Amino acid sequence: MSCHSPIPNFEFAREEIEDAVLNNRLLSLEIEPSLRCNFRCPYCYILDNSILENELTVEEIRNVILQAQELGAKKIIILGGEPMIYPHIMEMIKFIRTHHLSVEMFTNGSNITADIAKQLFDYGVNVVLKMNTLDEHTQDMLAGKKGAFKIIQEAFHNLKQARQPSGETFLAVSTVICSKNIDKLVGMWQWLRDQNIIPYFEMITPQGNVKQNDWLNVEPQKAYDLFCKIAEIDRTRYGYFWEPQPSLVGNRCLRHQFSCLVTSRGYVMPCVGVTIPVGNIREQKLGDIIKDSEVIQDLRNYHETIKGPCRECEKSSECYGCRGAAYQLTGDYLASDPMCWKNIDKQDEITCLPIAVEELIPQKSPMRIIDKLVKVGERSADITVKLSKDMPFIDETGFLDETAYLEMIAQAAAALNGFKYMDTSKPTPEGFLLGAKKLEILGSAHVGNTLKISVYKYAKYGGFGIIKGTVSRDNHVLAKGEVKIWHEIAH
Repeated sequence: MSCHSPIPNFEFAREEIEDAVLNNRLLSLEIEPSLRCNFRCPYCYILDNSILENELTVEEIRNVILQAQELGAKKIIILGGEPMIYPHIMEMIKFIRTHHLSVEMFTNGSNITADIAKQLFDYGVNVVLKMNTLDEHTQDMLAGKKGAFKIIQEAFHNLKQARQPSGETFLAVSTVICSKNIDKLVGMWQWLRDQNIIPYFEMITPQGNVKQNDWLNVEPQKAYDLFCKIAEIDRTRYGYFWEPQPSLVGNRCLRHQFSCLVTSRGYVMPCVGVTIPVGNIREQKLGDIIKDSEVIQDLRNYHETIKGPCRECEKSSECYGCRGAAYQLTGDYLASDPMCWKNIDKQDEITCLPIAVEELIPQKSPMRIIDKLVKVGERSADITVKLSKDMPFIDETGFLDETAYLEMIAQAAAALNGFKYMDTSKPTPEGFLLGAKKLEILGSAHVGNTLKISVYKYAKYGGFGIIKGTVSRDNHVLAKGEVKIWHEIAH
């Protein structure tokens, strides 16, 4: 994004981001203190916000905030649930500010009285109010709650009145782009700009409740037209110069370079859209999780790891699409963004799971005894195979020989590695099976059975890795064991 005039946004300087990538540091941390919420938004990424057990304690939240600060974080972003109904929210904010960190809080406006609004700005909180439209009926529908419009508007009034003119804090409005409001968003953008309120308009990530409410969806071309209209208005009316790119209007999302999410149960994820747990702060230090996570490292080094049309895009130096949309629609956090308007005519170039393994592993028929890669995660994958009588390792009675289990685990490990490098700038490194141990046979399989092979790389030393694997049928484990592999380190 090239700006002739600075645009207030939620990002950092390129030099800071590059340092965070190089040294496994953070510039911000997103945290969900609780999933408790009084709205039921049809686009919410949380399917069931009534599940409240095992949430982080106040002390655990404080501890991870301090860990983030040690890693270089300057800002804590409070998400939800709804933060303003979390009973310890003001205590949490005070703690963050006491440690000289900035705070951004996304809220639906609940409980923001005139007094609370003043407290928030006195504490230096940058408030991002969720407001999707100026139409009462539509807003209530998009919040899943009658009366939501009045709650939001009252909070908006109180926040505007309390906002300090010093410019040390800002008030922003977060708006999702959907079919029910898209025709009114140009006017809403100008309405916010005219009041010196930051508009934070974002394309919806296709996850959670959105998958059950496809009436919200907007075609990529229509989204592009909206971005272009707002870009023209920003340029001619407000003096802001930027090029449209998904998924934020007038901004860019490179958060995986310098941030991560800690959920209400302590799981660390790249963001709310890339729902891959890469660790838990109750089991590991935050810094160790970031350093050891292959998912986070892949995203931080996206220039080398991104796949498909996004890799070849002329904007690839400053954009990698929406990683959440890519993951939710393809199952691959490194896939090209199917929702980007530049990829409208390139959908056949974007690989989606499940995928046949024949192009991922060196074994060819008849020695290839796995079929499809169906899921990838943090150092893990699920692969399936349907046993047929013409496969190797099938005896005359139709049963699978027990020696095949280890070969299935080894081939599944190869498929995980092959998929990581598929369609990237790096060739798939060669690999070798070095040994196996701890094999336990717990059941048998027969022709016609569909088996799931789950593998997890739990140790890695340079090119060497130890893979734990299980082979199961209908959630019943038939075999489990470990294999030691070596892959040439790709350069």
